[in-house]
Amino acid sequence: MQRLIAVGLLLCAQSLSAATEETGPQPVDESLKLLEERPVEGMVGGNLSGLAWCNGALWGVSDRDDQQLYRLQEHEGIWKAEAEPFVAPPAPDVGLPWGMRTSAKLAGLARGGELDFEGITCDNAGNRYLVSESTLSVLHLPPAADPQWLELPAEMIRQARASGMLLQFNSLFEGIAVDPAGARLYLAAERKRRGVLVLHKQQKNWRCVESCVLFSEGGGVRGPEQLGSTQDEPKDFSDLSFYDGKLFTLERQTYEICRRSTADGQAERCWSFADEALTESRRYSPTHGMAEALWVDEKGAWIGVDNGNYTRADGESRPVIWRFAAPAEGWSSAP
Repeated sequence: MQRLIAVGLLLCAQSLSAATEETGPQPVDESLKLLEERPVEGMVGGNLSGLAWCNGALWGVSDRDDQQLYRLQEHEGIWKAEAEPFVAPPAPDVGLPWGMRTSAKLAGLARGGELDFEGITCDNAGNRYLVSESTLSVLHLPPAADPQWLELPAEMIRQARASGMLLQFNSLFEGIAVDPAGARLYLAAERKRRGVLVLHKQQKNWRCVESCVLFSEGGGVRGPEQLGSTQDEPKDFSDLSFYDGKLFTLERQTYEICRRSTADGQAERCWSFADEALTESRRYSPTHGMAEALWVDEKGAWIGVDNGNYTRADGESRPVIWRFAAPAEGWSSAP
C-alpha cells in the first residue's frame, strides 16, 4: 500500500511539473515589418528599459534614472527626450534575502539607478506605474498627486519564489502591464525561471485571486539563425504589454513578440523581428539580445533597444526605438 501511495504521489508531481512547463502548441512564427527607426537623444542615464503610450505621447524610462522619466518628442528624425522629474519615497521592504538586497545596493552605487526601473505602463485614467527590479516593487504616479509605492500582497513574492522565480539577483521583475481599467496588474519575472504574476484591484487594495502566479517556466532556447547560436540560453522576458484583452511579451533571446493568454499565460502566437533587428548595420559587438522595451497597439508595436553603451556597426551609439507594423491580419489572428 505504501508503495502504491508513493507511486501515486510521484505521478502527481510529474503531472504538475509538466503542466507548469507546458507551452502548448508551437506558435506560428512570421516576420514583422519595420516602419521606422529613431535614436533617442537626451536620456541622461541612457539604458532605455521601458516604453508606454500615455496621455497622447510616448514615454520612456531608464534603469539608470531613479528620479525622472521621459516624454519622447519626434524631432528631425530622432526622439528627443524631455525629462519629467519626480521624487520617489523610500521603497518598501518586501522581504528579499540580505544577499540580494546587498547586491542590488552595490550595483546601484556602481552604475547608477538604485531602484533599477525596468518598465512603465499606464491606464486610461492617466495613472502611470514603474516597476523596480531591485526592490520588487511598483511605483504609482497618479495624474495629480505625489508618487507612492503600491501596497502589494506579501504572498505574491512568496508564491513567486515557491514557483522558482525571483531567486537570483538581476533576474527579477523585468516588465509591467496594466489593463485599461486599472483593475489588473501584470508583472514579468525575467529568467531562471521566467513567468508572469497577476494582481487584482479590489476597492483600493491589490490582491492575489486564488494565485498570483499566472504561469512560470524554465529551460533554454536557441537564438535566431541570424546569430549563428550554437547553444541554448535561458528563456527570458524583457517587457510586457497589454492590448485587446491579451498579454504581449518581449522575448529577448529569440527576437520575438508573443501574444499570451491572460487565463494561463501560455503563448498563442509569436511574431519575429529578427530579420530587421539583425541586419549587418544594426549589429552590436558582442552580439546579445538588447530589446528591452515594448508597447503594442492597434497599428503596431514600439520596441526600445538598450544599447548598453555599445556602438552599432553603423556607428549609432544612442538607444534606439523601432516602430513595427501590426501583422496584416491583426494581433488577434488565430494561430
